[in-house]
Amino acid sequence: MNDETLLLRQVHPSWIQAGRPSSQVFRPTPKDEDRLSAYHGDLISAQDAWQHYTAQLGLPSAGVLAANVAECQAQRLEVVPDGQPFPEHVSIVFSGLTNSQREKVSKLLRNFAEARGWQFQASESGL
Repeated sequence: MNDETLLLRQVHPSWIQAGRPSSQVFRPTPKDEDRLSAYHGDLISAQDAWQHYTAQLGLPSAGVLAANVAECQAQRLEVVPDGQPFPEHVSIVFSGLTNSQREKVSKLLRNFAEARGWQFQASESGL
């Protein structure tokens, strides 16, 4: 993993508002215990990550957006390639941030990801 490694995030359909992904894509919920799940972009493609998430895990996703390691580290987020619960799993750790800091960081990461563009979008593939 290096600074440019993409951290692939699944986008729940409800996180798209007025055609734009919300910052919720990059904000952990209380059940996440300060850890945001992502796929290690050096180990799996965005389309394969989407396939794994939707077909194998049976979870809904409109597509895949990505921040990179450097963007996360610049916000003082630790990136941990933990390989659990699947080999390509990475955790983005939000520990120590207040709610307002989480909101700000999640918007910044969403903005980086949005500028980078969709890495995979279900509607464009016909899947």
